[in-house]
Amino acid sequence: MSDILKKICDVKVEEVAAAQKRVSFADMRRDAESRVLTRDFVGALRAKIATGQAGVIAEIKKASPSKGVIRADFVPADIAQSYAAGDGAVSAACLSVLTDRQFFQGQPDYLKQARASCPLPVLRKDFMVDPYQIYESRSMGADCVLLIAACLEDGLMAEMEQIARSLDMAVLVEVHDGHELERALRLKTPLVGINNRNLRTFEVSLQTTLDLRQEVPADRLLVTESGILGPDDVHTLRDAGIHAFLVGEAFMRAPDPGLALARLFA
Repeated sequence: MSDILKKICDVKVEEVAAAQKRVSFADMRRDAESRVLTRDFVGALRAKIATGQAGVIAEIKKASPSKGVIRADFVPADIAQSYAAGDGAVSAACLSVLTDRQFFQGQPDYLKQARASCPLPVLRKDFMVDPYQIYESRSMGADCVLLIAACLEDGLMAEMEQIARSLDMAVLVEVHDGHELERALRLKTPLVGINNRNLRTFEVSLQTTLDLRQEVPADRLLVTESGILGPDDVHTLRDAGIHAFLVGEAFMRAPDPGLALARLFA
């Protein structure tokens, strides 16, 4: 685990402890289990791909630790609607909303606002280190959660996946290399995200996805993350049989994020 990832995870442990003082584990679980009618995250991706389009998980992100504020005019509901509309022909399949406060200037209300404004399924993108956060995610309305293999031991990762599935949520497991991919494939989730960012050097290379794609079984849906900057990147990956993408920062700087998405994936 990189130093920054460890720092973030350590903060998450503290945040979970503080959250449980406000709402107990039992109460959070009870609230999560009372919520029904999740949106089909995996189905939305597969439906887009079946039409010949890319299955795009479009990210709603205000800031990052390295670049600061990415989008000053940040209205999650408007961004979500833009992604859902696209250019009328090409649009997002799903949303990803950053809820981390300290490092990405996110918050749970951003997810709630985005989901309420459009029909797309929503991934809660945060750093999950405790089962409490899975129940919390369903309570705030998430249809899918992100589990980062680098942050989790196998037993805890499997437990958190099982909880998510019991709440009818999808799980996207994020990996950075072959070892993490082996671990991810032991889980039941059909979604495997390959992050093209090297955790040690922070360099980004699409070759990571291209090298690992043959290790992903046909019944799993490979989602490539990071480094998709232009149409040539999209064509390279799609020519290699990769049709699901998680993309965000490139769109956050555009006046109309949905049009920017449509142009990238036209």
